[in-house]
Amino acid sequence: MNYGLDGKTALITGGASGIGRETARMMIEEGASVILVDLKGDQVAKAAEDLGPNAYALQADLTKPDQIKGLAASVEERFTMPDIMVCAAGVTGAKGHPLKMTDADWSEAWETDFMSVIRTLRLFVPTMEKRGWGRVVVVCSENAVQPYADEAVYNVAKACLLNFSKALSRVTARNGVLVNAVSPAFIETPMTDCMMDKRANAEGVSREEAVKSFLEEERPHLELKRRGKPEDFAAAIAFLCSDQASFVVGVNYRVDGGSVASMSV
Repeated sequence: MNYGLDGKTALITGGASGIGRETARMMIEEGASVILVDLKGDQVAKAAEDLGPNAYALQADLTKPDQIKGLAASVEERFTMPDIMVCAAGVTGAKGHPLKMTDADWSEAWETDFMSVIRTLRLFVPTMEKRGWGRVVVVCSENAVQPYADEAVYNVAKACLLNFSKALSRVTARNGVLVNAVSPAFIETPMTDCMMDKRANAEGVSREEAVKSFLEEERPHLELKRRGKPEDFAAAIAFLCSDQASFVVGVNYRVDGGSVASMSV
């Protein structure tokens, strides 16, 4: 399918691996150039090298406002300001009883999962609006609508991010910039690998066994009984960035294998 991305430039945060990297691969196949941004400089450089000549790498710590400003200046100087923004950087943060989370625990999730997105979009979206065309996809989470008690700091940051995405969509759409969210559940990424490795070590089992027990005990509604693949999720992002999604505004598109038990309303 021709998604109409030929000649477009996409900036993807969290681009070194997982969802971000796979999204970049799909967009390059559709004719776009991609700028991968990640905290891990060596890894994002390797990702861009592997993806080929239409992929470029920049390192930035998106929890630091000065580095976000430096990122925007570097993009404007070296490339072209993006037509597409995919905000995929994030952390799960501290886990445990909600009232036992420290101020630092809350701050880490808030700065990484919420404020980094606000600060990044603040510097890039106005250029899209001036051009009259743009796409923004914010990677949210099932936790935004189905919170888990031991992941409170992540739940709250993602719920706020989902609310923000809807609000932003209502003012940018009139200028041709369509903002949407995509919410994964248990995608096979380095982040969930780390979660499962910790579980495996605690239980003295393999990662595969840890995944199986996690699904049975913690995600009983994930009907496909497996982790999703990055390509499952990236395909939804690519669609929302396409001409085919020109009438889609402010949605929360769930790619969760059935994990969220409620209806989408």
